[in-house]
Amino acid sequence: MARDASKQAMAEAVAATPPGRGYELMITVSIVEDDAKLRATLARYLAAQPGLRCVSTYPNAEAALAGIPEAQPDVVLMDINLPGLSGIECVARLHQTQPEIKIVMLTVFEESDQVFKALSAGAFGYLVKSIRPAKILEAIREVHAGGSPMSSNIARRVVQSFQQQAAARAETESLSARELEVLQALSKGYAYKQIAAELGISLGTVRTYIQRIYEKLHVHSHAEAVMKYARK
Repeated sequence: MARDASKQAMAEAVAATPPGRGYELMITVSIVEDDAKLRATLARYLAAQPGLRCVSTYPNAEAALAGIPEAQPDVVLMDINLPGLSGIECVARLHQTQPEIKIVMLTVFEESDQVFKALSAGAFGYLVKSIRPAKILEAIREVHAGGSPMSSNIARRVVQSFQQQAAARAETESLSARELEVLQALSKGYAYKQIAAELGISLGTVRTYIQRIYEKLHVHSHAEAVMKYARK
């Protein structure tokens, strides 16, 4: 319900925003959005902006994969929650065949895993649908110019994630070679006896190594230790 309300609010905001002025460079845009009302409203809004031209719209990923290679837009606005293939899968496939096209996610999803999946798939930017319509125009022009536009809260999450990864990497780098081997075995789900047999050490030595790992990583359980190792 909240996501439907976000789409409705965005459609109303776009419809109420007047056309821009004084932008000469022509940028072609395609829209991939399953909400018919929002898709049409966005298309009309972009068509009314100087320097922008909406060349195609698609209700799902399958139609986009078939049509975008022919339409050859400069920029694609891509939703994530599409029927059939997801927007992230669509990005990955388009990035393989049309790497020159700049794709910007325009979605209600703000979860960190969705953000990183989209960026890893090949998206150049990530906007949430609560953003003001003028910011969509700025993002289109920014990504076309070589930038990577993101909503401020999304950019903050990306920065925080990199900071957490850097901290986890610094902590894991403090582990000795043997401690790292024990942690790698823990990450594979090995029990203490299996680790002892695998590394040719006693059960007591395994416990000692694990205690040292906990101290160096500042954790209190196997799960926390493995999560820090994975984050690295």
